[in-house]
Amino acid sequence: MTVPDRRPAAVPDDDLARVRLSRRTILLLALTCGVAVGNIYFPQAISPSVAAGLHIGAGSAALVVTATQFGYAAGIFLLVPLGDRLPHRRLVVALLGVTGLGLLGASAAPALPALAGASALIGLATVVAPIIGPMAAGLVPEDRRGVVSGTLLSGSIGGMLLSRTLGGVLGEWLGWRAPYLLAAALTLVLAAVLGRALPPTSPPSGQRYPALLAESLRLLRAEPELRRSCFYQATIFAGFSAVWTGVALLLTGPAYGLSIRAVGALALVNAGTMVCTPVAGRLADRHGPDAVNLVCVLGVIVAALVLAGGGRGGTVGLTALVLGSLLLDVAMQSGMVANQVRNYALRAEARSRVNTAYMTCAYLGGSAGSWLGARAYGRAGWWGVCALVALLAVLALIRHLVALRARGSGLEGGVAGSERATTSTGRSPGGR
Repeated sequence: MTVPDRRPAAVPDDDLARVRLSRRTILLLALTCGVAVGNIYFPQAISPSVAAGLHIGAGSAALVVTATQFGYAAGIFLLVPLGDRLPHRRLVVALLGVTGLGLLGASAAPALPALAGASALIGLATVVAPIIGPMAAGLVPEDRRGVVSGTLLSGSIGGMLLSRTLGGVLGEWLGWRAPYLLAAALTLVLAAVLGRALPPTSPPSGQRYPALLAESLRLLRAEPELRRSCFYQATIFAGFSAVWTGVALLLTGPAYGLSIRAVGALALVNAGTMVCTPVAGRLADRHGPDAVNLVCVLGVIVAALVLAGGGRGGTVGLTALVLGSLLLDVAMQSGMVANQVRNYALRAEARSRVNTAYMTCAYLGGSAGSWLGARAYGRAGWWGVCALVALLAVLALIRHLVALRARGSGLEGGVAGSERATTSTGRSPGGR
């Protein structure tokens, strides 16, 4: 006897679909984003435990982290565009299932090659956060996209911060395999829950897969507003990555003489960002993304000045690091919310491909920032890192002021300017 499927049929109509994305579902999606993003970051905290457990060097154990991050970058480019081609529920559940199986495989890995291979698979498949964002944007009214994006980003931030702390504690108490088992259980449970909770949707595109991949590059050429968002996030995220590369060297160096755990504790202080991103989204909904971007870029410049005091060492220096890193994190993440509000207003039928282009540029900027930060610290110390952050923020500020001047409407161009920009391409703000 076949049990009838009581789930509602696919709803292509946007208005009806929006009704189905309740606040409870949004919070569930935020939790999913946190768990998925946490799968990328907890291996950083257990790398010493992996080295001890598999009897390998610390440098070799770091390959696990590299494999996970490389897999994630590949997943953004290769899998996120499928959010425009496949039903979201089926895609998200399938990726969570593959991620869960990869985590189970990693927990049972007998040696480094198997663990590195499983880690690459985990990174490749745990890309549901950049898929969920565009999906949610299409299932809520346009004037709520900012606050919903901020809520989802809060989940991702929480996963990034808490996974390092929890992974490190579990790794010390129960061994390096325990965090993988816990992550696998959480991921598979969420896959089962979302299989029932997500509203069914119809894919907006029927393009073949190679065309989907190429479309992300074409969108960068065709959409100046997307290029602007990418430039903002690439420069600011580069500064953010430079700081966290340099601060590890600073805290463990002669100025402070602390252990690497101090870096994790400093990162945990920035959990306050989880509260700020929904507020930034609400402001972007009300005043437009340009106004929020301007405040955030100025905030990064101020953060660079505050962080420079961290080079003094002692209590004063540590206070400067705490306050400066918190301000930097709030500004970077809030700016990301504003960028996403701008991006989601471009093309409703291609939001996943837009997000692919955006996230790829952001991570390229972050990778370059880590490289530049290490070299700036080696040549000019901590003040060199802070100068690099300020320079990158000034470049973003100049680009922003040029855009506002070209638009001829100053800060009032937040919402109205976006409408004029999209109208000039022949589309409404919602992409319809």
